[in-house]
Amino acid sequence: MKYKYLENYRISLPPIGWNLFVLFFLFLYPLKIISQDGEKTAETLTKMGFENVSWTEDDKERIFVIENSSWRLSGVGIGKAIDQIQQTGLSDKKPCRLIVLNNNIPQISLYYQPILGDSVPVASREDWKVSYNLDESWNKVKKENTKNSSLYKVDIVIYPELYFQNMIVSQIYQGVINLSPTVEISFWRGMKFSGQIICPILNDYGDMYEQVRPGFVALSQTVRLPKNWFVTASAGNFNNFRWGGDLRVIHPFKNERFSVEGRIGYTGAAYFDNWAWNYGPIKRLSWTIGGNFFWPKYNVQLSAKIEQYLLGEKGIRVDMIRHFRYTSIGFYAMKTEHAPSNGGFRFQIALPPYKYKRKGYVRVTPSKYFGLGYNAGNEKYYGKTYKTQPSDNIAEENSLNPYFIKSELLNY
Repeated sequence: MKYKYLENYRISLPPIGWNLFVLFFLFLYPLKIISQDGEKTAETLTKMGFENVSWTEDDKERIFVIENSSWRLSGVGIGKAIDQIQQTGLSDKKPCRLIVLNNNIPQISLYYQPILGDSVPVASREDWKVSYNLDESWNKVKKENTKNSSLYKVDIVIYPELYFQNMIVSQIYQGVINLSPTVEISFWRGMKFSGQIICPILNDYGDMYEQVRPGFVALSQTVRLPKNWFVTASAGNFNNFRWGGDLRVIHPFKNERFSVEGRIGYTGAAYFDNWAWNYGPIKRLSWTIGGNFFWPKYNVQLSAKIEQYLLGEKGIRVDMIRHFRYTSIGFYAMKTEHAPSNGGFRFQIALPPYKYKRKGYVRVTPSKYFGLGYNAGNEKYYGKTYKTQPSDNIAEENSLNPYFIKSELLNY
């Protein structure tokens, strides 16, 4: 009679075997539930359109990894991921961390610490701490299997371009309007290739600007080094009629409102004329050394730089930029050798559509942002530099700033 209940189910275990079975089942059952929650959340994030999704957990924390590729605004996309994790991916026993990638390189992490002992733990967006720090979490998760990898997927990005100048008396403004489709692809972690064709729509600048011609044809490689050092090396054909190599380093301090950056380029003159590439020797050294401060209350970025420009002249430049959800706008002032003081303004505007989930391996979209810079002093020669990728702009550089992401989470 002692085993009557078990015999009804055709189970017959001695007392010691039964005890071991119960202990084994109770030990595995919580782990099975945790695994199901984490895996279910990772699959849902993948279905939402996030790329490079992975996850893991140990006895200290649960970790998710995403790269936002469906929402144009980083803060909006990260907010959607946080909402999903709060619904299905949190544990009431241990912290959770979300690591956000850009081109497969970890940029920031969002960390949630549950309040133990709370009978009804309810997480909200304001409970997540946003920082550049990853602790040891990235080492734990970086070798896990990745869902919806971004590698080898092609983006054809249409960049609208507008330039204008007031240099002659007979015409108020001379203008150039281009549409520049660009193939962007990554073959390994941190690598990005951009190949661009410039298609003129309107031209007042001269015969060279009338031609269909290559624009950016460049390869960039970004790595993240210990202690939050971000390094990007680029080579190829850049804008402003330059070709060569470029190295950029950015380092946020422990107080993440402050950061330093340095940049050095070794380039030569280059231009396309009738599909012939005309280029000179690489002999021009340009560089930048500067510091940045971010004012979280107003999402204002202040920067001061000492620079050497393309004609070899040295100068100083200060910028003040305020970042909004859809727009970044700011002012600059500069003084270079051989030229009077100069200044102006610059802005970037996010372009619709604001959600663009990828279907298949090829996606065609407009660029994330459209921007302009206005040179109030009309200086034509001095104080000039270049960009290495068509996506380089003030809004994109700030898109994963921890303070900006935190403000977007709270205000969306």
